[in-house]
Amino acid sequence: MPKPRIFTTEFSKIYALYLQKAERKNRTKGEVDQIIRWLTGYDQAGLGRQIEQRNTFETFLAQAPAIHPNASLIKGVVCGIRVEEIEDPLMKQIRYLDKLIDELAQGKTMEKILR
Repeated sequence: MPKPRIFTTEFSKIYALYLQKAERKNRTKGEVDQIIRWLTGYDQAGLGRQIEQRNTFETFLAQAPAIHPNASLIKGVVCGIRVEEIEDPLMKQIRYLDKLIDELAQGKTMEKILR
């Protein structure tokens, strides 16, 4: 069975979409980066390297220093699917990040987003 296309998409392309979404709602690149760093454990330099190396989303998450222990507290619906019901661990991590960026774009405070 082939991998979902999102797994093999370059993280840098998704990152650019996250930035566009946030900036349309008057949020900043710094806030997007903070969310990604919180979830994945990357520092700013590590995040920058991942974007420059044009790694796939799968590689980006596989090389993440540490997924935040509170990630399991992320609940809600992304793309019509409940995040907490997703079984594939990689897809769940991708949807966690999607959900956090959605919350940023919806105007939630960083304190509420970063559980």
